[in-house]
Amino acid sequence: MRIGKDLVAASATPLVLGILAEGESYGYAIGKRVHELSGGRMEWTDGMLYPLLHRLERLGHVQATWGLSEGGRKRKLYLLTEQGREALVEQRRQWTVVTEALRAIWHEASAPASHGPTIRTGEA
Repeated sequence: MRIGKDLVAASATPLVLGILAEGESYGYAIGKRVHELSGGRMEWTDGMLYPLLHRLERLGHVQATWGLSEGGRKRKLYLLTEQGREALVEQRRQWTVVTEALRAIWHEASAPASHGPTIRTGEA
């Protein structure tokens, strides 16, 4: 299954904020976590992930620091800020409304079709 880029883009911020709410992480690990959470159905490119992380950093939602990997390589670690936690709460509120609306319409769409009102003709 391919997930459209509009849906990927819309869900990227809450996913990253949610992942960072679990603890600090670096870009590759964030992408890997998205892959895990989606059961392998979402795979982000570096060209999508890193601009998002930089934007979240500019907005003050994440703080980036340089650290070392277990292998001694330099890498940038991202940490959710208090402002980022507040943004995550707001994202949850908004996504709850969206998912509830989708569930409702999909439930209605899967219900047996209504044939509309019964119209009786020719009765006295």
